[in-house]
Amino acid sequence: MIDRGLEQAFGYQFQDRELLQTALTHRSYCSPHNERLEFLGDAILNAVIARRLFDSFPTLPEGDLSRLRANLVRQDTLHRQALALSLGNFLRLGEGEQKSGGHRRPSILADTLEALFGAVWLDSGFDAASGVIVRLYQQMLDQLTPTPGQEIKDAKTRLQECLQGRRLALPQYSLIATEGEAHAQLFTVACVIDSLRIRSEGSGGTRRAAEQMAAEHALENLART
Repeated sequence: MIDRGLEQAFGYQFQDRELLQTALTHRSYCSPHNERLEFLGDAILNAVIARRLFDSFPTLPEGDLSRLRANLVRQDTLHRQALALSLGNFLRLGEGEQKSGGHRRPSILADTLEALFGAVWLDSGFDAASGVIVRLYQQMLDQLTPTPGQEIKDAKTRLQECLQGRRLALPQYSLIATEGEAHAQLFTVACVIDSLRIRSEGSGGTRRAAEQMAAEHALENLART
């Protein structure tokens, strides 16, 4: 039986336990697996985030809303959410994926989180799935302060501008680990801000994605200083 700890972290208790099992099952493990649920979850995630952005920013044009949504539903963002839930601990993976570090792979974690959204939708309906998504995304949604026509900047750019505003040296990024097969590698990068004694790490399916996650974590540390 799946550990109830995941449901507590996720903020939802399943009525149909088989739906939860399927959502956590990668295709390398067995069938049925979670790809069909991922299809549903992707649709509802986009719909819920779109509605929240539409309600929260009534003056933003369609192009800006679309860019904000794309940033919130992309793999890197889903991966961070999955890591916060320790989702990798609950995955059902085939032996090959287990050995190659599939429980840490950004694409697998992101797809599984979307599958969970789809499973909640089937288990209890749209409102329940929407509630789960909004709870997970609330902090990110609260931190958005876009204005019409404003460029939506990535984490590395925002970190650089923040440090420049404080007249501090720019962060240094270094690759500290590469895992997995060539076609499905996981990169881990460190971001170091010597002047503030801040060191953060990020992982991703590309070095650039790992740097962006490390920068995001550095920004979170900066906010607490």
